[in-house]
Amino acid sequence: MKLYMQVLIALGLGLKRNWHIFAGLVLGVFAGIWLHSEPNPTILTALTFIGQLFIRMIQMVVIPLVISAIVIGITSVSDSKQIGKLGSKMIIYYSILTLIAVVIGAVLALLFKPGLGAAAFINSDIATSIQAQVAATIEHQRADLLNIILGFIPKNPLASIAAGDMVPILVYAVIFSVALAKIGDINRPFVGFFESVFAATMKITDWIMCFAAPGVFALTAVAVSAFGVEIFTTISKYLGVLALGFGIQLFVVFPIFLSVFSKVPWLMLYAAIAEAMMVAFGTASSSATLPLTIACCEKRGISHKVTSFVIPLGATLNMDGTALLQVVAVIFLTQAYGVVLTPFMIVQIALLAIVASSTCAGIPGAGIITIALVLNGLGLSPEQMVAGFAFLFTIERITDMMRTLVNVTSDAVVAAAIADNENEINYDLLNNPEEYNEII
Repeated sequence: MKLYMQVLIALGLGLKRNWHIFAGLVLGVFAGIWLHSEPNPTILTALTFIGQLFIRMIQMVVIPLVISAIVIGITSVSDSKQIGKLGSKMIIYYSILTLIAVVIGAVLALLFKPGLGAAAFINSDIATSIQAQVAATIEHQRADLLNIILGFIPKNPLASIAAGDMVPILVYAVIFSVALAKIGDINRPFVGFFESVFAATMKITDWIMCFAAPGVFALTAVAVSAFGVEIFTTISKYLGVLALGFGIQLFVVFPIFLSVFSKVPWLMLYAAIAEAMMVAFGTASSSATLPLTIACCEKRGISHKVTSFVIPLGATLNMDGTALLQVVAVIFLTQAYGVVLTPFMIVQIALLAIVASSTCAGIPGAGIITIALVLNGLGLSPEQMVAGFAFLFTIERITDMMRTLVNVTSDAVVAAAIADNENEINYDLLNNPEEYNEII
């Protein structure tokens, strides 16, 4: 069968199960175009409320889901060597995908030079000042990586939970879960408590996802109404570079990765996680999509042991789409302001993007916000590059949607590869969409 027919069949299988979400996306685009041409504050306020309500409801379950999933996942692996094996594979696989994403972003941005089109909108005096500042500070200022690493360790785990600081929460949850696994059967009452928390949280998620179609519709409509279609003519090359980079990661890198490190058919995997991919695109939040990603993987053939360990960690630490976006965005800014990039600066931007993406919260807008860390390595701040940042924020929502789609798909790809390596995948179920349990 021809490849394009396989793609259409895979897309059709996904749309068959979640046509209402796809309809919400399409209708949201049309509604957004109409609202952009004829703004209606009342309707926009209502749509904003509906969209934020959807995100708020699903984010409500993220922390209890992440903590309970990690505790169950690690303690269910009684062999500590197996914990180390799963963890080491996860880190290696995530690192490979993120590094490839960064290289793709840097090559495309340097090849197509998207920032040159925005140079005409930048004040020449400000551009000259920034060029001088970068030249003066690049050899002296480096990102404070030691403090970033220290920030991974929570001073007070409860305070981190209350503040929603996901990386410290994950670090403590992993350490605590490994300790629980080490103490033997005495951990059963505590593990049983988290098993109940996980089951209840998944049930709440089922209820929340009944609201997915109107939520995605509202979020998409508000996003499109903010910039309309005219903005694409101004920085179309920047958006095109990102879209091309994300497309390469989705349809070239991920399939090759799965063929090299596993025997998981990528088309069937994409069909299995179609709901999660669409909700990721609609919400622009990998954290908000996390419960659905786990549910799609578990109910379509990937074992709970793998998904509960790999996907929650990936939803916070594996942000290859975000890393690609940040590399392209920072190179876009340097080109717009006329900053000449040396090979050392390009490598520095790439490494800082990897670090910044791993510390990025899985919420809308976080990818643009954490660009500040990358700019800091160049001796700059977003405030100094306010004109350039205005371009980025103008289409931030649509780029956020694309990068979140890549992030969520990457989590599932790594989980599927590890499950295949560990014989923790049911291929009879994965390859038979007609037997899939309904997610939404």
